[in-house]
Amino acid sequence: MKRYWRSLCCFWSSSIAAEFEYPLNAWVELLSVLGNLAGSIFVLKLLFGNGVSLGGWSWNGSLIVLGLYTILDGFTTCMLQPNLSRIVNHIQTGTLDYVLLKPIDSQFWLSTRTVSPWGLPGIIAGFCLISWALIKPSSSIGYGLPSGGAMLLAIALLIASLAILYSLWFVLAALSIWFIKVWNATEVLRYTLVAGRYPVSAYPPALRLIFTFVLPVAFLTTIPAEALLGKSSSIWAIGALGVAGICLTGSRLLWNYAQRFYTSASS
Repeated sequence: MKRYWRSLCCFWSSSIAAEFEYPLNAWVELLSVLGNLAGSIFVLKLLFGNGVSLGGWSWNGSLIVLGLYTILDGFTTCMLQPNLSRIVNHIQTGTLDYVLLKPIDSQFWLSTRTVSPWGLPGIIAGFCLISWALIKPSSSIGYGLPSGGAMLLAIALLIASLAILYSLWFVLAALSIWFIKVWNATEVLRYTLVAGRYPVSAYPPALRLIFTFVLPVAFLTTIPAEALLGKSSSIWAIGALGVAGICLTGSRLLWNYAQRFYTSASS
């Protein structure tokens, strides 16, 4: 574990030093995040119209869902996009051989080699939006600040959301060993997961089924938000944690098989 921790510190320190050669990017990313967030809030306001709820969700509750989505999008910019997009380049140029020969787990190396600080504004903005939605008084809800148990459950489900999102991205990246063009599917995935900006119950029944049992959008934002508001049922919470475990296990098994296939094909 110490070796992996030292490696991670070296990876991230070198990445951040390289990224801060262009400090203007921080302001550009901040403006981009604030612009996207303002646009999302504007669309959410339009969806509410003159009503007091959206799919059974109050305004403050919907803001929490949007805040969780903003956190996940910032995580994607920080970790997923800069790392997993390079797997295709490694395969195309043949440099994946050098990764597999390193005395460190290849999935760990490919997933953490680079970090982009430009996703941090999104993560911070997401937490600020959630905090504001919880503190802001509203006559339509009576949630108030979450209890300690609700907070712990929400944190656990947020970690599960990060694991699910990582697994989806990594599986698509690993499939590029067989299908180079599959990396374009990550953009489709990213824009599909935009549905997580709003509560799943706001969508028609057919889309609710898809966003729950086909693409786990509900487990990414809606269920953690319900836990934070003290509305989550134990079944859905256990289901979210189970989905996260299945996704992580599946991504690991797929990568083990992909390594063997790549090694045999190269030899």
